[in-house]
Amino acid sequence: MAAAAAVPGPGPGPGPAEAAAPGEEAAGVGPQGSGPARMARLPLARVKALVKADPDVTLASQEAVFVLARATELFVETIAKDAYVYAQQGKRKTLQRRDLDNAIEAIDEFAFLEGTLD
Repeated sequence: MAAAAAVPGPGPGPGPAEAAAPGEEAAGVGPQGSGPARMARLPLARVKALVKADPDVTLASQEAVFVLARATELFVETIAKDAYVYAQQGKRKTLQRRDLDNAIEAIDEFAFLEGTLD
């Protein structure tokens, strides 16, 4: 993946010069709204509620909630793509649990998930 250069601007969010990778839609563009808050596809209010459900967390900034939501999206996208490879090997387009299990067993980055889906 090529990194897009960000133009310095006001606020902590990404600059307007960041472009989507070829074949990907630019986040935050379309009928759902625009701006940094809409770049996350997960509902930020729900993510914040999950963060606050942890008794060790007293405050969570909007930026921290956004980063957690975005990291979660990237994780789900990555594991789904890796599991899809196993679905394709079985001549299927639909992911099944065994595809996730195979991805978790085969890919070192998912070793921390081994035994969690049992």
